[in-house]
Amino acid sequence: MEERSEVWADALGQLVAMESPSGDPEAIGRCADLVAELADRWVPGVRVSRETRGGVPDLTLTLEGDPGAGVLLLCHLDTVWGVGTFPGGLCRDGRRMTGPGVFDMKGGVVVGLAAMAAVAEHGRVPGRLTLLCTGDEEVGSTASRPTIEEAARASTAVLVLEPPAGGSLKVGRKGVGTYRLRLHGRAAHAGLEPELGVNAVAELARLVEEVGGLSDPVLGTTVTPTVFRGGGRVNVVPDLAELEVDVRFATSAEATRVDRGLRQLKPRHPDATLELAGGPNRPPLETSAAADLFAIAREVGSWLDLPPLQAVTVGGGSDGNFTAALGIRTLDGLGVVGGSAHAPGEWADLGSLPERGALVAGCLWQLSAARDSS
Repeated sequence: MEERSEVWADALGQLVAMESPSGDPEAIGRCADLVAELADRWVPGVRVSRETRGGVPDLTLTLEGDPGAGVLLLCHLDTVWGVGTFPGGLCRDGRRMTGPGVFDMKGGVVVGLAAMAAVAEHGRVPGRLTLLCTGDEEVGSTASRPTIEEAARASTAVLVLEPPAGGSLKVGRKGVGTYRLRLHGRAAHAGLEPELGVNAVAELARLVEEVGGLSDPVLGTTVTPTVFRGGGRVNVVPDLAELEVDVRFATSAEATRVDRGLRQLKPRHPDATLELAGGPNRPPLETSAAADLFAIAREVGSWLDLPPLQAVTVGGGSDGNFTAALGIRTLDGLGVVGGSAHAPGEWADLGSLPERGALVAGCLWQLSAARDSS
């Protein structure tokens, strides 16, 4: 891996320069073409297939090993950056590369390709090895979720190539829910006849504290009002107000409790009505799904003389949440080391590319050996 460090770094620069924001299928498609080209160049025997669901392109790379279920490497090509919006553009300074999506998560795509190249060249493919690159992870994976779940069901393990937290692997992720509360009141002249109105802003504002009160810090549950809209003119009693809410939870039981609590909210005024839309959209990745895979990764890391790998649980969700909820072993955070995801100055440590590629390849070898021994 280290001998090919510049190969991996150059490929990452090409992928970052090929900007691919969520919601731009043509740009994501061009990025997928580049990944397919790199796979054809590096991975002997790889099979390339493409699919579009809901206008979102996905790319699947497959290596066939022994018959039976194999391993899924999971990543995404879309980024949060619109074309040309990243401050300063792509830049490399020694081991450090900055650019849109370099950390989240085009570095992970290169790690996956490097690992596939290693197992292909050395003949240690754990059953069927699949690298799935989706195109809408940053906006919820609505279109790609069926593809992800189908690929996961055909696998015994999922390695998610999202970036780590520092250098730590992610053994748990909170589930995610989003809600919109819409309160309907009645308009009236704010100066002449305010008593004839039902003030939607005031009614919904009274509920904000109740919404936040559904949080449970001890259990790691956060219920956060994030966006409030209401009113149109200063002299009119507003007849409509909206509140958007972000929910994070570590267990499915907490998701159910919060959902029930939000649905029981009621406005104080008898003529006001409240509508609730939304719900949980990513189940939690509970730590039990990652335990044995983390043990394998830690053992492989020791062989490679890497610093002892650490495990963390984080609040953000990934596509690994979906695979873990299916009961498939899932380990996250195996991508490139770096920082400032989604922020100006997003960067990746190019020196971590060969390290992470070797780590993932080693995990694949161990999973292959486990199949052989069974």
